[in-house]
Amino acid sequence: MEGRGAGTSVASAVQTGDPVHHHAGERGDRPALVKDERVVTWKELDRRGDQVAAALARMGVGPGDVMGVGLRNSVEFFELIVGAGRRGATVLPVSFRLKRDEVAHLLTDSGAKLLVAEPANADEVSGLAPTVLRGEEYERWAGAEDPSPLADARAEGLAPLRFYTSGTTGRPKAIVRPAEPPAAAVAASEHVKALRLGVVAEPGNVHLLAAVMYHTAPGAYATMALSMGHTVVITDHFDAEEALALIERHRVTWTQVAPIHLVRIAALPEEVRRRYDLSSLKRVLHAGAPCPVDVKWAILDLFPRGTVYEYYAATEGLATECPEEDWRSRPGTVGRPRGGIEVHVLDDEGRELGPGEVGQVYIRNAMPFEYQGAPEKTAETWRGDMFSVGDMGYLDADGYLFLTDRKTHMIISGGANIYPAEVENVLYSHPAVADVAVIGVPDPEFGEQVKAIVERRGEVTEDELIAFCRERIAHYKCPRSVDFVDVLPREPSGKIRKRELREPYWEGRSTRL
Repeated sequence: MEGRGAGTSVASAVQTGDPVHHHAGERGDRPALVKDERVVTWKELDRRGDQVAAALARMGVGPGDVMGVGLRNSVEFFELIVGAGRRGATVLPVSFRLKRDEVAHLLTDSGAKLLVAEPANADEVSGLAPTVLRGEEYERWAGAEDPSPLADARAEGLAPLRFYTSGTTGRPKAIVRPAEPPAAAVAASEHVKALRLGVVAEPGNVHLLAAVMYHTAPGAYATMALSMGHTVVITDHFDAEEALALIERHRVTWTQVAPIHLVRIAALPEEVRRRYDLSSLKRVLHAGAPCPVDVKWAILDLFPRGTVYEYYAATEGLATECPEEDWRSRPGTVGRPRGGIEVHVLDDEGRELGPGEVGQVYIRNAMPFEYQGAPEKTAETWRGDMFSVGDMGYLDADGYLFLTDRKTHMIISGGANIYPAEVENVLYSHPAVADVAVIGVPDPEFGEQVKAIVERRGEVTEDELIAFCRERIAHYKCPRSVDFVDVLPREPSGKIRKRELREPYWEGRSTRL
């Protein structure tokens, strides 16, 4: 592996025992967390972890219990992960954007014994579980505790995070796994090798938390960074120019983002993008959706050569990894499987499809899982020993995967299958399109017709965008209509909430096809 620490695996770099306590002893006065102008040293985080653990003990939270954390990205979020780990408890990240019924479902389904929430959400969460509000109440709850009784009773590692599926195809479900089998452990090791995370395995690196902690990848990678002794720079929310400024200011060495973040960086004026020194970067990971090809080329031109690594995964498991050089030779791919993982593309009858043939993407040899309390959803997801999250795509002759869309978003118009991602990528290349979603809406003759919903960053008309598409792809794939909106609804992970966009057009109909 390249760079300093190339011979150190991530697995060995992540400290056994209590990592924060270890790093407090090794580099106690150096920064562990940075949020705006606030700097928390390893010693300070270690002490606060003991205080939180003592507060949790007082409330009866112990080994095997679950506690909800419904906070924005914050120092307190990390304090709770450290403290819960010292009690042997699990942390359930809960989006602070959820409404009362949605929060109630997560707390009830997980059996959470406690929720730490934002003061602004007090009315939404009142009465759902014992609750501590961030701010003065949280400081009284944790800050006054004497941590000394727990100083020699630390559990192994930081608290595990229990993530739920995003809920874009139904109500969120918890992913439950058995004990990790040896094959999955090997796959995980191969995953971090393929991402070349050895270049940031040594303590002293700096991780930028650019997305929300309650989503799987940002939360998992930020926690991994802390375990390895890295300073974690915390952002409230993603802002493209601020992210570049933070990379320069804190000499950030690695981060993880979603394609929408790359879209917003690429949309910055050239002089703004080039204003910041990004030479400290060693690895930029991205996943969550296919990245528009034009955007990816712009990003590769901006960041240091060899730093950008794409991977294809879901909360359910990892599928492929794509080093920058692989993508340069095959623009649009999300890479190949590694470490014993297999990717297969099947038709509706389960037959294996050949190179270039679009079908449903299945993954074999990943860590087994089930959806808690949802045996029907589990059965729908698994086909024998392979699982699928409903993505559509194809393999090329060399086994590189290209995604076309999610099966649930596929448009069937007059018997023809239309993959919105293909149309979206064309529209993204128009200079006046800032963001776009393509959906199917009712058509009395063809069943569905293609509609584009567009955020503009310049003057453009519906007719101009339709003509632009017709110059580039088959007419039957092109939008029949275009709606313009100020902001498209997106999950914090970057996924567009297409069910929400489709709903008004299909209201009152018994079928959506």
